Amino acid sequence: MPFANLLVRALRTLLAAVLDLLLPLTCVGCRGPSGPLCGDCLARLDRRPVRCRARPGCPPVWTAGPYAGLDRRVLLAFKEHGTDDLAAPLGARVAAAYAAAGWAGPDTLLVPVPGRGPPRGPVARLAHACVAAAGGDCAGRVAELLRYRHRVRRQVGLGRAGRRANRHGVLTAAGVPAGQRGSRAVVVDDVLTTGATVAEAARALRAEGIRVVGAVVLAERLPPHLSAQGEERSSRFYEPS
Repeated sequence: MPFANLLVRALRTLLAAVLDLLLPLTCVGCRGPSGPLCGDCLARLDRRPVRCRARPGCPPVWTAGPYAGLDRRVLLAFKEHGTDDLAAPLGARVAAAYAAAGWAGPDTLLVPVPGRGPPRGPVARLAHACVAAAGGDCAGRVAELLRYRHRVRRQVGLGRAGRRANRHGVLTAAGVPAGQRGSRAVVVDDVLTTGATVAEAARALRAEGIRVVGAVVLAERLPPHLSAQGEERSSRFYEPS
């Protein structure tokens, strides 16, 4: 790497450290000190992973918690506001779901759903943090095999049928190395809603000879009649570990 690039990176690192001293991060969960996630909020996120409700076309999916209340605020801070310091604690939550599902192993591929932005999107960062928290190479390895064939509409505002139609056929795993064909894979995503994205990821991988055994997500969006009362209602389904 050219010396100028190394110098720029070093200066950016130094500037970030100085800003952390002068402007301490606040907690994204409660807006208190000790950010990006204080001990109390981290403890509140420590729920027992559960298997998600079945979705059409989806393999078995395990989640670390509900898409509601604190869980939702922290996830949005990581996904939409670029709070990268949350990757490690959130990756540990995904690792808990991964361990609970019983799929961890040195030959398992964790395949993140690709983002629409930079190559290493938030879901890919979650997958890498998950493997690190689960034990490294002995727990599996990340394989970023999926790509979008073309631009797709955002899922926000679409109904169940619209979400499935919007995702069908948009992902490909073409170019999978011969040595990975027949491998056991687990899809990684951030939120499970209708399951359209996970189902499409599983389809694309299976089309290339990858054996998809399931998926792990950070949060599950519950149906309205279960999540109408927010986090208090969700706590009946996601209890503290």
